[in-house]
Amino acid sequence: MGGGLAGCEAAWQAASRGIHVTLYEMRPIRSTPAHETDLLAELVCSNSLGSLLRDRAPGLLKAELEKLGSLILRCALETAVPAGRALAVGRTAFAERVTREMETHPRIDVVRHEITSLPKEGVTLVATGPLTSDALAADLAQRLGESQLYFYDAMAPIVTRDSINMDVAFRASRWEDESADADYINCPMNRDEYERFVEALLSAEQAPLRDFEREDPRFFEACLPVEVLAARGQDALAYGPLRPVGLRDPRTGKRPYAVVQLRQDNLAGTLYNLVGFQTNLRWGDQKRVFGLIPGLENAEWVRFGQMHRNTYLNAPTLLEATMASRTEPTLFFGGQITGTEGYMASTASGLVAGINAARVCSAKSPLELPVNTMLGALLHYVSHAQGDGFQPMKPNFGLLAPLDPPVRNKRQRYQAYAERALEELDAMIRQNGINDDIVQVPE
Repeated sequence: MGGGLAGCEAAWQAASRGIHVTLYEMRPIRSTPAHETDLLAELVCSNSLGSLLRDRAPGLLKAELEKLGSLILRCALETAVPAGRALAVGRTAFAERVTREMETHPRIDVVRHEITSLPKEGVTLVATGPLTSDALAADLAQRLGESQLYFYDAMAPIVTRDSINMDVAFRASRWEDESADADYINCPMNRDEYERFVEALLSAEQAPLRDFEREDPRFFEACLPVEVLAARGQDALAYGPLRPVGLRDPRTGKRPYAVVQLRQDNLAGTLYNLVGFQTNLRWGDQKRVFGLIPGLENAEWVRFGQMHRNTYLNAPTLLEATMASRTEPTLFFGGQITGTEGYMASTASGLVAGINAARVCSAKSPLELPVNTMLGALLHYVSHAQGDGFQPMKPNFGLLAPLDPPVRNKRQRYQAYAERALEELDAMIRQNGINDDIVQVPE
């Protein structure tokens, strides 16, 4: 269900393993507020699919997808346009290529029809994306539970732990209780630093909202952007999410004027998010303005904040790392609805869901990818993160377990991550015969 990047990748992976697939896409019978054509795999935002360099997280993910035989990656490479060391595609040519692959595959039937409820029987794979239709979203909510489906996404920025300047920042809980765990990293501000930050925040440029987001009165109800709070008064943040109650700067022994707190975001403790910093600022302005926070001057930003409509599952409570439902082993999910953020990450979760759906159809056990691969780490994150407040995640090296022994140089460290990931993926492919399952399509 769903003819986007993830749905097409999943259909291709299953069909390539001898499984007959019916791919349902509601366009053009019913369109979405973001799509403009009836082509499958239409890109609705940028035409860039990210870096090709293996010492970059998106590049490593592409290298893994290449080893796993990704259709979407192949079509992207075949329709690429000049973009330096990144992969960008001719938007229409790419969508036309994927559509042709889907419509000409002898084991894929493309049906243009809106599905409004999940089937009761058979192996089903849902890859309907962030703009899942209202009717299907309502059925998903009823089947999975109302609290397990999110409709509006307010994401705070995330930085790597190693990039935080701990000569300035300090660990502590918010409460003046010596027995409390020091679970938060705190970035203290004096009054001048706070006022300079607020001034920059209020003058920064916000990202434009699309019509269907701007017109929805519920859009900012649950979680106001930090810049909206700041506009309510000079000290609105100091008395709100930046209140310093119960905290003392160990450098001075005094309570700061304001404090930005960072909370651990992954099990390995390598990623931290800025508490209360959901934002709609443009990404360049986020890096500039949030870089004014003491301790974050040289922060490595692995995710910037966003606020937009985005239907997605509370994946940690619902999904296995195989992309199968925890309670219904014949129900799979792929793409952005699982919380994998970005074109290639969505493709990747669709690939794993498609391979595992085919394995279930063939009475085989579904597979989990090694957690030291970029794809395995990403799917482990979305299926094992804290369910309370779960938010989508893009590929980043902060998801990977530290190297042993550690590598201090960042570029060399990322290269070592990539080497380890690709070695473990090769071993897993050989051990499980993943590519041996592929059935050739007759000429």
